[in-house]
Amino acid sequence: MGQTFTGLLRAVRARTGQGGTARPAPTAALRLCGDYLAGLAASGPLDDVRRTRLVSAIGDLTTATGTDGPLDALLRTGQRALETVGEAETRLALDLAVEATGLRPRSKGAWRLRGGALDALGRRAEAVQAYEQHLALQQNPAAAEEIARRTATLKDLRACLDEAAGLLPGEDGARLRALHDAPAGQARTVFAEVVRARSAGAGGTADPAVRRLVTLYAAHRRLLDRDRMADPLLGGAEPVGVTGLRRLVTGRSVCLVAGAARVTDEERDPGSPLGKLIDGYDLVVRCDTLPAGSPRTDLHAVTLRGDTPWTGPAWHRKAGTRLVFGDPLPHWRRSLRARLVAGAQDHIGDASLRRPLDDPALLGEDGWGPRTSTAFTLLRLLDFLDAADRLDLIGFGLPGQLPPREHAWVTARATHQDETEMRTALR
Repeated sequence: MGQTFTGLLRAVRARTGQGGTARPAPTAALRLCGDYLAGLAASGPLDDVRRTRLVSAIGDLTTATGTDGPLDALLRTGQRALETVGEAETRLALDLAVEATGLRPRSKGAWRLRGGALDALGRRAEAVQAYEQHLALQQNPAAAEEIARRTATLKDLRACLDEAAGLLPGEDGARLRALHDAPAGQARTVFAEVVRARSAGAGGTADPAVRRLVTLYAAHRRLLDRDRMADPLLGGAEPVGVTGLRRLVTGRSVCLVAGAARVTDEERDPGSPLGKLIDGYDLVVRCDTLPAGSPRTDLHAVTLRGDTPWTGPAWHRKAGTRLVFGDPLPHWRRSLRARLVAGAQDHIGDASLRRPLDDPALLGEDGWGPRTSTAFTLLRLLDFLDAADRLDLIGFGLPGQLPPREHAWVTARATHQDETEMRTALR
């Protein structure tokens, strides 16, 4: 933003008496914004759209402060800071929300912003108090529904941790109790570590307390993710979790079709029996980029690799259900928001299905690593669910369709292989 950014920083400091000619009635909010802008200026060029919007909102706040109505500009700036996601911006949002609640203690918007900032920082007990202040002031039940749901979610998160901690005496119990006000990523990691350790200990999952601990962990993970699932779901697609996926495949014949050119060409050939074979399955599953003009796809799965954006086309080809594997959670959410196409899927896998191999609430298998193929991740998940009446692979016996270790896993469990049909049966 160059000169405009520098001029704004100078204007903010002037309004607060920090350099230049001091103005009357400096505000703490502007001092906070000035400190933030100074840090931002030192960090290099401003090339993030959300930060640009925040800086613009600070400019509006600079002109609004000192007039009769600074609260709206204060809340708007705080909301822009919260939307920017970074820790510095989230702390700025909280500081501005504290100023706003001090300026007008009965402001619904101020308490909502304060709750949202505390929530984003992982300070969930304080967030509940702020949200409840908002709900006490909110007269419109429809407008309060989202906050009421989030408040209930935060209370349920605490109940899960409290019960889990009660199952574990000593240090592990204390570690779990401390997670209620920990960042979401830390809470997931520590809870998973405790579950893995207890599952591997004496008695393992045969111990009723360990089984209950695993159930509480799964519930805790879902609660951390579920209330934000509505945001990236486009076009009315319905979220589906583990139970829904199991229902989808229970008692049905399922084939997972490789995307190899040979398979695609034969499937399209009217004279080839392969297309008829595939069409005879109840559920046809495909992975990654779907070929142009690809035939029926009942379940489509793709994998996001770390923080690398999805490089294929938007997921616009029709699929009844679409599963997206990926980590970390914020990147997974952003990718869904950017790539899902309205009407292209009826169901979308929720966050409980985004990394099934290493999730203790599902398979919890270590060692596969982040480069596991989409096809194997999905195959291992379907095999684990153990609900399909028939589970076959089409084309995955061809060279290069699976990495050696994954191919060895399939070969060791295959009950039948037919090279003519390019079919491998797992059950």
